[in-house]
Amino acid sequence: MSGDAPNLKMILPPDAYKELPEGERYPPVVPDGVSLPELSVKAVLIGAVVGVVFGAANAYLGLKVGLTVSASIPAAVIGVALFRLFRSGSLLETNIVQTIGSAGESLAAGVIFTLPVLYLWGEDPGFWPIFPLALLGGLLGVFFMIPLRRYLIVQEHGRLSYPEGTACAEVQVASQAGGSSARLLFAGMGLGALYTALEKFAHLFPAEVDLQINREGFRTSMGGDVTPELLGVGAIIGPRVSAVMLAGGAVGWLVLIPLMYAFGGAADAPIAPEATTLLRDMDSFTVWSRYLRYVGAGAVAFGGLFTLIKSTPTILRSFQLALAALRQRNAGQDVPRTEDELSLRVVGAVLLAIALLASFLPLMSTGGSIGLLAGVAVVVFAFFFVTVSSRIVGLIGSSSNPISGMTIATVLVCALLFGGAFGAESRVAVLTIGSLVCIAAAIAGDTSQDLKTGFLLGATPRRQQLGEVVGVITAALAMSTVLALFREDIVSGAFKAPQANLIKLVIDGVLDGDLPWALVLSGAAMAFCVEIMGLPTLAFAVGLYLPVHLATPIMVGGLVRLVVEVMTREEERDHRREAGVLFASGLIAGAALVGVFGAALTFFEVGWFDGDPPPPDAWVPAALAFGALTGALVWVAMGRPGAPETHS
Repeated sequence: MSGDAPNLKMILPPDAYKELPEGERYPPVVPDGVSLPELSVKAVLIGAVVGVVFGAANAYLGLKVGLTVSASIPAAVIGVALFRLFRSGSLLETNIVQTIGSAGESLAAGVIFTLPVLYLWGEDPGFWPIFPLALLGGLLGVFFMIPLRRYLIVQEHGRLSYPEGTACAEVQVASQAGGSSARLLFAGMGLGALYTALEKFAHLFPAEVDLQINREGFRTSMGGDVTPELLGVGAIIGPRVSAVMLAGGAVGWLVLIPLMYAFGGAADAPIAPEATTLLRDMDSFTVWSRYLRYVGAGAVAFGGLFTLIKSTPTILRSFQLALAALRQRNAGQDVPRTEDELSLRVVGAVLLAIALLASFLPLMSTGGSIGLLAGVAVVVFAFFFVTVSSRIVGLIGSSSNPISGMTIATVLVCALLFGGAFGAESRVAVLTIGSLVCIAAAIAGDTSQDLKTGFLLGATPRRQQLGEVVGVITAALAMSTVLALFREDIVSGAFKAPQANLIKLVIDGVLDGDLPWALVLSGAAMAFCVEIMGLPTLAFAVGLYLPVHLATPIMVGGLVRLVVEVMTREEERDHRREAGVLFASGLIAGAALVGVFGAALTFFEVGWFDGDPPPPDAWVPAALAFGALTGALVWVAMGRPGAPETHS
């Protein structure tokens, strides 16, 4: 492809998956001394269009069912396809396309999780203030990640895998390289796409299996979201983190939910925070939504806080490295291209401007503002949860990033601190703070994955960071329009908007004095116990917060990787692991592409594939299909189709 230096080896080095010895640097695909087209006009335009389209489709999907589809890999695939069509475009231009394009999906998640609450309260916001909230929150996430890059992406390389970012790098390199690596990748993409199409459009098997358990008073349910993307994520992050995440889900669904049924099932009145339905009449998912999510939110808040405290020395070291790079640049010394990023002066000036703008951002009806102290709280909470969000997606991927849990923790504290200071505008003011932090955390997770991709490929951080800014601006413009279009469906309940309804419940609960603090503090205590056992607290907390049905297929993927590493000879282990990760990356990419396509069909009300999906208890076809998918991953990773090219 034009623009690529002919002597580049288009394959990720084995060090892409390893923790490096002290003082050793990772050798990217495009070295420091090679300069390729990167932040070009065509890359920016394609990325902006992709971001708007994916953002709109994911806003619709998220409001309707509470889920979004990761856009990084589809954006990269679209970039590769378009550049091949026009026979121009470098590897680093493709990376800019996915950097800008994926911002739309992430910003959409932050917006739809919080700002629909305004509609539920009877407010009628239009383009203002939705656009400035989306813009300022997105910029917070991008600019806080700049000084953290050296710590989270560079120094933690090998410890934080950033599965989607790594998968995206594999997609782009394999697309450029061709050969057996490309065949492995595209075989995975084809299988992932076929599997997802058979589930979504042909309805041959359910995407989620749920088995009800009610024996001897032990009542709960277990199952799994049997999807290619979760299987692929598990194969990338490995068995240890997968197991801890499953442990969190097991504590929630095999311990806490059965105990809730056992001790609350005989109650003849609803148990707070539920106000209408008896506990014995709820299914396990309703119990999770009404009670267990509060426990998980407390665990996520504690896990994030403790992780930040433990990481403080290294974060400070990261800031020192950024300051040293600034002094080096000011002294006229050359900075390696792969370390060239926006300076701390620019970062500090932008963050100060955002804090001031957020402080005086007008509220809905009175025209007042949240004030300078609350603006400072926005910056403090945003920095905290940007760091937490980046570490979570580094451990277990963006698909399992508990953004709503972080937002719950934010609005909990802010409602206590500032709830009484705003009078009639208390709810809107707390939501304003929470929405800015939520959007910042969502964008930070995406930015982290993008910077990981760029780190592996050898992109220029400064150009990627500017690309993130472009993506935030275009996505904020689109989201302010899209959200207004969906207002009636949100208010009527046609769109469930589950995260927004939960945020509304929390804010109303704190300000009205009826929040279930016992559940929240119990979750924090559980996370503390996990921390003193020396296990990854955030992985456990995320497993506790999310349904266990997400953790089980991730664990299957982790076990596949464990089997491959145990049963493979040491001299072949790197190649076999890379083959499995490459195929798993293809599974994620293929499923994501079909998911976005399905969301687009739904968005434009194209009823080509109408029909009722099979029920969640149709476990036999689901088990057969997922078993075949897992078998294909094992077959590839164990080396039956042939190893990828030997590294030079």
